[in-house]
Amino acid sequence: MPARRSRLVPSAVSGQLAASLAALRGELDLPTGFAPDVLAEAEDAAHRVSTNPDAAHLADLRDIEFVTIDPAGSTDLDQALHLERTPEGAVLHYAIADVPAFVRPGGAVDAEARRRGQTMYAPDGRVPLHPETLSEDAASLLPDQDRRAYVWRFLLDDGARPVETTLTRAVVRSRAQWSYRDAQRAIDDGSAPASLRALPWFGAERAARESERGGASLNIPDTEVVAEDGGYRLVRGPSLPVEEWNAQVSLLTGMAAAEIMLAGGIGILRTMPPASDDDLAAFRVETVALGIPWRFDMSYGEFLRSLDRDDPAALAVKDAAAGLFRGAGYLAFDGDVPDDPLQAAIAAPYAHTTAPLRRLVDRWSLVVCHALASGEQVPDWVRASLPELPKLMARSSSISSRLTGAAIDRVEAAVLSGREGDVFTGAVLGRRGNGVRVQLVDPPAQVTVAGLETASGSLVRLRLDRTDIATGTLDFTLVDGA
Repeated sequence: MPARRSRLVPSAVSGQLAASLAALRGELDLPTGFAPDVLAEAEDAAHRVSTNPDAAHLADLRDIEFVTIDPAGSTDLDQALHLERTPEGAVLHYAIADVPAFVRPGGAVDAEARRRGQTMYAPDGRVPLHPETLSEDAASLLPDQDRRAYVWRFLLDDGARPVETTLTRAVVRSRAQWSYRDAQRAIDDGSAPASLRALPWFGAERAARESERGGASLNIPDTEVVAEDGGYRLVRGPSLPVEEWNAQVSLLTGMAAAEIMLAGGIGILRTMPPASDDDLAAFRVETVALGIPWRFDMSYGEFLRSLDRDDPAALAVKDAAAGLFRGAGYLAFDGDVPDDPLQAAIAAPYAHTTAPLRRLVDRWSLVVCHALASGEQVPDWVRASLPELPKLMARSSSISSRLTGAAIDRVEAAVLSGREGDVFTGAVLGRRGNGVRVQLVDPPAQVTVAGLETASGSLVRLRLDRTDIATGTLDFTLVDGA
């Protein structure tokens, strides 16, 4: 299914949108910059931290031809990979930016990162976790630069199962920076380097292993706000296959990190409780009502993977399924291993460890895993600060979620401004509070309509009555079913 794109925000309301987005930042108390002491400490670290393998006592892995794969225009590059097929399976090297080398525990950069928790993304610019001199330069795995990294090495069998895992602190050198779209094109036309050509095999095998574990992925197309030609538009569509293959690399690494921490008795996991029997039963009844029954001989993950992305009823099923994926959080432990360490959607223990430039908790995961894998003591600063991490991450995740939702609402209102009185077609997804969520076809906006009683999975026609860019509010009236 091709991506659906809205028109650009009309120039007549672009100023209103800019003011609304600025007000949103104020409402959420987002930082507007970094204090002088934070910037000074980051600049010092950028110049002080050595990338000479001998001087820094690091492994020299610059001969490995790493590449990065990220959204176009990215400069905060956390990961680089090299995947080489072998007669038995493959060898995967996965380099993760060595942020701990640049952030002094208890220092100004560390304190500010703990306050922020993660990089926040908004249509009018991101709010980075670390100063740009680190996140977009010295610590970023930019191409043709010597960079410090934690390098995971996985020896994989013919089913992409890890049979041997090591973790080394090293100096690496990425050979190329690929965007997802360019990487997909090169894979499809056969011009990609060997690492990228091996990704379809890896992704398919890891997806099969996920199915065997009982894991599930919703793969719901996201509505994104894209800056373009000095304005914004909404884009909604499925991810490219290479994005899903690349995500499997990160999932494999997060599962390996969780295993190391559980074996060592210290760490922090990303957890999610399984859905209750009552919730699963209610979801199964809802699938019957929507006309796509979840058969008893099919696993939950298999059922979700079988859904037609273009079917309105399938969209409603996935919306209902999202209600089962709740309760995710972070669980820190030191000594007593958690009784239930699973991330239910992944169907395995899992840890965030592959995005330390953009997410606070990953810095701790890397330090813990490297210490345990090397037979060293976990640093005292890690043990002392582990208990505070779940609360810090929960706070930042809440702010990030509110920012994303409210920003999209405001852009949707701006895109639709001036179209009051027009009639739009959409698919009914499910209830939200006193209203019903509806996915519009064009523009690709998801709106909430108060008082709508139409069944989930139905197509409806809605008349737009009012837009309010300042609050991101849209008022619709049901015209009829489509």
